[in-house]
Amino acid sequence: MSSVSPEDYPADYWRSLRYYNFYRLALALLFVLLGGLVGQKLTLGPYNLLLFFSASVVYLLATLLSFVLLNLRKPRFAWQLALQVGGDIAFFPVLTYASGGVQSNVGLLLLVSLAAAGLISRGRITLFFAALASISTLLVQVFAVLHDDAPVSQFVQVGMECMAYFAVAWMAHSLAKYAVASQLLAQRRGRDLISMSEANRLVMRDMQDGILVVDAHGLILQMNPSAARLLRHTPIAGESLSATFPILFVQYALWKKNGMSRRDTLQLDVGMLARLRFVGVERDAEHGAVIFLEDMQRMQAEAQQTKLAALGRLTANIAHEVRNPLSAISYATELLQEGEIDAQQQRLLKIVLDNTQRINQIVHDVMQLNRRDRAQIERFDLPELLATFVEEFNRAKRIEPGVLVVQAGGEQAVDFDRGHIRQVLWNLCDNALRHGHGQPGSLALIVDREEGAVVLDVQDDGPGIPVEQGTRLFEPFFTTAAQGTGLGLYIARELCEANGAQLHYRRLEHAGACFRITFGELHGHHE
Repeated sequence: MSSVSPEDYPADYWRSLRYYNFYRLALALLFVLLGGLVGQKLTLGPYNLLLFFSASVVYLLATLLSFVLLNLRKPRFAWQLALQVGGDIAFFPVLTYASGGVQSNVGLLLLVSLAAAGLISRGRITLFFAALASISTLLVQVFAVLHDDAPVSQFVQVGMECMAYFAVAWMAHSLAKYAVASQLLAQRRGRDLISMSEANRLVMRDMQDGILVVDAHGLILQMNPSAARLLRHTPIAGESLSATFPILFVQYALWKKNGMSRRDTLQLDVGMLARLRFVGVERDAEHGAVIFLEDMQRMQAEAQQTKLAALGRLTANIAHEVRNPLSAISYATELLQEGEIDAQQQRLLKIVLDNTQRINQIVHDVMQLNRRDRAQIERFDLPELLATFVEEFNRAKRIEPGVLVVQAGGEQAVDFDRGHIRQVLWNLCDNALRHGHGQPGSLALIVDREEGAVVLDVQDDGPGIPVEQGTRLFEPFFTTAAQGTGLGLYIARELCEANGAQLHYRRLEHAGACFRITFGELHGHHE
């Protein structure tokens, strides 16, 4: 394994070494103070006060030099640690000798140095430092016995001191290994928590089902975008569920009391049909819950889309086969009408002809669904196209000019298939003409800009659409007209979505109906 470069040592390594050096500085100042001012009155340095004071001064200078090296971070971390601990191993035995030997207990300060070395170096070469400290202490004791006739019995105390060095070094080594393992585990758990938090954020953001997190008191802690969209409200932190969504709060309270909601599916405050599911944050429901909101209208729409996809594949195959016999029936009926027949037969033939034409219109509308995947999008000025469309519509429907008007404040360029937009406008205007009063200005095509997107409102002055029918407007084959196919609005919405636009119904404060086409922010920039 390659050695660690100075840049690879984290900042906390250097910080720990700096704290250790502050301890050495305080100790050096204490030794100088005791040796220079009050050494004669204390037990430190009585044997050789000059040696004690000189060694303390040198130790102080070495400590100050260590601060300079720490600021430069040169040499590398391992060498600086070795120099500081090595300095203690060199100076403390000298101070012990100057204080009269092992009985002065100055050598015990090496225990602190060895423990610090083990913790700072995370257990590296701690036992080596203990061995150096033992050798240094034994050499000083040998010198004292040979030169100063110190008692040989002191070797027992010195030996016990050396054993303490190894014991402390081993404990520091073990604690450092445990600390490193705990630090790595904490870092790994921290990364896992960050990953899980990011994953939870992405899941909540992208989930189609609404999610609300509430505490035991019904305060909203978190809400994903789908819930805000379904409930049509983005609460602030700490907002009460009971004040914002009373019906939902009642279900939450029932779940806390009985462990289950009163009903699986219900109509919420905003009129949304949703299926509720409560999950306790912990085993005890007193700690709050996660509320899942499944949009039943979306699920029904998806189921409807699946059925319609199958139906579309079937009708696409048989549409051409249906048109051939219809054409034959229509032609034969027209021939019969030209002959000599009585009024009763004439009425029956007209019924046959009208119904064949209606069936033919249904087939034509179904065939239009296949066009949505073949959109040829181009950029054009919407008010200019509307002016041309109004002329064509007036001529085809034989209505007076002024009944259908265009309100636009200038050029508004959009990206859309020209054929598709004409089909959408034809369906919407045909419905508006059928329900409007037919007076000047009864039908209006209003071009505007809202939140950076071009919008087109198709508005009439009719009685409007009943609330109970509002949720079924875009369902295929849903119609209130006796001769309607129920596919006009559905096809219009499908064509809008194929061109990156949205079609929805807007309820007006006054009488009338309004269908809005939103072309989106990526469309409709001024040319």
